[in-house]
This record gives sequence, structure tokens and C-alpha cells, in this order.
Amino acid sequence: MWFTIGILVLSALAGGLLAFCFRESKKLSFTRILTFAGAYLFAITLVHVIPGLFAETTAPLTTGVFVLAGFYLQQLLEYLTQGVEHGHLHQPQDDHHHNLGMALSLLVGLTVHSFLEGSLLGHPAEAAAAGSLPLLLGIVLHKLPAAFAMMTVLLCHYKKPQWPLVFLVVFALASPLGVYFSATVALSPKAAEILFALVSGSFLHISTTIVFEGSPHHKFQFDRIGISLLGALAAILVQVLI
Repeated sequence: MWFTIGILVLSALAGGLLAFCFRESKKLSFTRILTFAGAYLFAITLVHVIPGLFAETTAPLTTGVFVLAGFYLQQLLEYLTQGVEHGHLHQPQDDHHHNLGMALSLLVGLTVHSFLEGSLLGHPAEAAAAGSLPLLLGIVLHKLPAAFAMMTVLLCHYKKPQWPLVFLVVFALASPLGVYFSATVALSPKAAEILFALVSGSFLHISTTIVFEGSPHHKFQFDRIGISLLGALAAILVQVLI
């Protein structure tokens, strides 16, 4: 558990701190990285998370409904985050500002999302360190650009680094708190299954949105298709080999 918590904290802090290094850059693009990460997360959800969920359930229809609920819950959270968890960037030097309400809603949305994804890593089905590594890698690939994007938004509102750094620390601790909660709180099997299903639906929403946003005009692009396939194949290989 502590290895997982350490990796989650470091990945969030690393992604957020990189925003300070590139805050003056006019051209920030994570398109290729996001396409790979989204395809990896989508594939690992299909070959690792959902099979594990339905292998445990005794009520597949009810479980499917909660997966669907998790999908739409993530869509609601996007109204708070405005897509930052997909790597949507804001240039700190652009002539626009975000109000305090936007900064707080961003933090709330990302914290809830991060807590939920961390809770999946602490779920009994993911308790074995080796078994959780494929999923942990997917979350890290997703968390790095999300933390970077969050900081680009906060640096539009706060011109001094103190508050953005506080927000970053809160965000970095959200997933570890989810891991600790799920691993230590004695949830009933049904409650744990519902939580598992909600996070599975959330992952489906995030990953498919990232992949589809990689080709917003639905144009066939060999490089993006290739990167997407590499991400999916990487997830399958990691799942098979670990």
C-alpha cells in the first residue's frame, strides 16, 4: 500500500511542478502523450478493472447500472473541473483570468475524482502489489498531465505560487487518502462492489473522452491511431506479463 501511495504522491507533485518550469511556454501540447495515456487507461479498464469487477459480483445487472452511474458521475465532475483531468491546458500568460470560485470548484472536482480512483487501488481485488501495478501505471499516466493542467489554470488566477502549491498538495494527497480509506475501512462487500463499479464507469468516461479528443474532427491520422494502438497494446502486455 505504501509503495502505491508514494508513487501517486510523486506523480501528482511532478506533474504540477513541471507547470512552473514551462509556465512561459507559448506552445504546450500533450496531445500524443494524452492519446497514449487515454488508450492505455481504456484498455486496462477493459482487460483488468471490469473483468475483475464482474468476476466478483453476484448481480451483474445491478453492477452494470452502477458502472453506468459512475460514467455519468464523471461527466458531472467535469462541470467542476472543465476537463482538466483530460489534460486541458490554460496558458498562464494569456489575457484571461479564472475567479476564485472556478479555482475551488476545480480543486473539489479533481479531489473527488482522485479519491475515487485511489479507492479502487485499495480495493481488496487490487490489494496484491503485483496485481495492482497495471492499474497504478494507468492512473499515473493520467495523473501527470492532469496535475500539469490543473496548475496552468491556477497560475492564471494566482500570480504568486503559494496557493497553487497548497492546491497541488491537496490534489496529490487525494488519491493516497482513497487508497488508505479503501484498504483500512471495513466496507461491506456490497458497498465495496458499488464503489468499484462507480470508479470503473469513471475510468471509461475519462479514457474514451481522451481518445476521442485526440481526433476532434474525426480525421484519420496514422500517427494518432498508431499511438493509440501502442497504448492499448502496452496495457495488454503489462496485464499479461505482471
